[in-house]
Amino acid sequence: MKFIIIHEDCDPKLAEDKSLPTNSYMVEYVLDKKIHYDIVMASKKVDIFDHYYDLYRYDLLNFNQTEGRIRPNLYGYKAPVEKKKK
Repeated sequence: MKFIIIHEDCDPKLAEDKSLPTNSYMVEYVLDKKIHYDIVMASKKVDIFDHYYDLYRYDLLNFNQTEGRIRPNLYGYKAPVEKKKK
């Protein structure tokens, strides 16, 4: 896993969700003179910086860690469905 966008162009209050993974960050950037927010997940913080710096250069404002509490390997996990026994 290098870089995953969880929410794109979202409300900044979504970063307060505790069901996000611990390695998720809210990225703040300017696009068309308007501030936008993305929530992304990456194994290293530098991967997030590299991606957004390549896209927005000097319009990248900030990125902070979200309030996520879930381990990254368990985020989005769904238990397998068991077949009924005869």
